[in-house]
Amino acid sequence: MNLIFFSRRQGLARHLRLSHPVVLTLAGVVGLTVLGGAFALGMSFGSHGLDSKAQLTELGLLRQQVQDRVDAMSARMGELNAHVIRLDALGKRLTEMAKINSGEFNFDSAPAVGGPEDDAGPRAGSAQVPDLNALIDQLERRLEQRDSQLLALENVILSRSLHDAVRPEGRPVAAGYVSSYFGSRQDPFDGHAANHRGLDFAGTAGSEVLAVAEGLVTRVEKVAGYGNLVEIKHGEYTTRYAHNEQALVDVGERVTRGQPIALMGSTGRSTGPHVHFEVLQNGRHVNPLKFIGNQ
Repeated sequence: MNLIFFSRRQGLARHLRLSHPVVLTLAGVVGLTVLGGAFALGMSFGSHGLDSKAQLTELGLLRQQVQDRVDAMSARMGELNAHVIRLDALGKRLTEMAKINSGEFNFDSAPAVGGPEDDAGPRAGSAQVPDLNALIDQLERRLEQRDSQLLALENVILSRSLHDAVRPEGRPVAAGYVSSYFGSRQDPFDGHAANHRGLDFAGTAGSEVLAVAEGLVTRVEKVAGYGNLVEIKHGEYTTRYAHNEQALVDVGERVTRGQPIALMGSTGRSTGPHVHFEVLQNGRHVNPLKFIGNQ
């Protein structure tokens, strides 16, 4: 096959034989070039398509991971907040039970805080997902503050309970009457003026003598004038129970308020069955009526 080309300028015709090797070679090169370009273009589009799908898949996984983290942190915040609410309710109830001034342990509002603002720093905007960590840290600090408040409140209550437990209160006998009061009186044996350093409770021989406070037994022995004596230490206070028929406790024994510690008798310098009851505060005798009332 031949191709004929005409030249207007020269008025000549030229023949190009398509079967000529040079023509075939050129045609092959052009064809391969076009096919190569088309293939490269197709591969490029295909590669971009695959990359886009992979990126979309990765983005979806990342979004799911972020959402899972947000859900986990939200659940944690809910748990911490519920714990704070329970601690606040407990603290308020304990404060009311202990009859403590609410201004000292106020669980209805956050502890007072303050300080100058740093104008150079950025202003906080609306809460974002990264701010959840800051909110959780804030809740944890509130929990630490509540724990500190409850610990202080517990110490106050325990100290008050311990003070109340060891402070003498009540009568050393379940039944009987006061036969002699604290202070100056006539001695029952010689009639002379004497200083009576306790209260005498008359009763029935063999009836129980009771501890008037929690404490530690420090003496159980026979003492001149006191007869069979039981002495109990209660912190700054000491109580003595004299003229007993028999002791029911031993030295070193811990006793509680109302516990029987002896049986009433008339040992020592006594005119009949009774218990001579003394109270000492920091080593000095005080009037027992201060602790038991005028009975």
